[in-house]
Amino acid sequence: MTSTNSRKSAVSKSWPAPAKLNLFLHVTGQRADGYHELQTLFQFIDHCDYLDFHITDSPDLILHSTMSDSVADSDNLILKAAKSLKRYTQYAGGAHIWLDKLLPMGGGLGGGSSDAATTLVALNALWKTNIPTSKLAEIGLTLGADVPVFINGLSAFAEGVGDKLITVQPNELWYLVIVPDVHVSTMDIFQHPDLTRNTPKLDISSLMTQQWSNDCQKLVTTKHPQVANALGWLVEYAPSRMTGTGACVFGEFTHSQQALDALAKLPANMRGFVAKGMNKSPLLIRLEQL
Repeated sequence: MTSTNSRKSAVSKSWPAPAKLNLFLHVTGQRADGYHELQTLFQFIDHCDYLDFHITDSPDLILHSTMSDSVADSDNLILKAAKSLKRYTQYAGGAHIWLDKLLPMGGGLGGGSSDAATTLVALNALWKTNIPTSKLAEIGLTLGADVPVFINGLSAFAEGVGDKLITVQPNELWYLVIVPDVHVSTMDIFQHPDLTRNTPKLDISSLMTQQWSNDCQKLVTTKHPQVANALGWLVEYAPSRMTGTGACVFGEFTHSQQALDALAKLPANMRGFVAKGMNKSPLLIRLEQL
């Protein structure tokens, strides 16, 4: 008979699924298949969802999460990721997965993609299937355009649909991230006729040295006054813009105390958090601890 303690000890705990910020996001065109061509800069922050894994001999993949009420299992990227890896590797066993969901949904922080990436990376290690990172990224790309950057775990300049990655080292600043109380649909933004889609492509050295912006910001702030209000407040304290297709906005600070001081003044009808920029993902650091 297995004791509760031995079962708990068999759980591999606290695998981080970090948030990302798009330090800039340019939409440079739209392909015939409907996908958009982008130029963007990804950096991780130390604000994460956390996943625990218990490897089983039975083939079942079971997710334990408070999200189960709002996201059907068939649509859940964690289960999709686990099934994709199991199918590719022909692994006979399974896993119980627990999700501690801290990142907002529809916030532009990449939470769902990051959860999927952490699932692929963690199960690849715990199942000892030893798929190379490049193949994991290929599997990840079938789940979402942002998944490969989370699998690679290094800050990156991305082109194409977000799949062509070049590792870069932007300054690791402190950020005050405000989470407006609104869910922004990435699909709705990219399908909207008013989205800017013709920003000229630039070489990476030009992009890394110019003032950064987000092509989705104007449309999102027009459609969602909560985002406009958050940005209007935050820009009084620091250079600020939106991440991804929103809704989250972030302000840049050189020191943590500056960000914390601004957070302390946050209006009662807004919520936010302070986080550190990281060019090496907390997931990569966790993997190296194995």
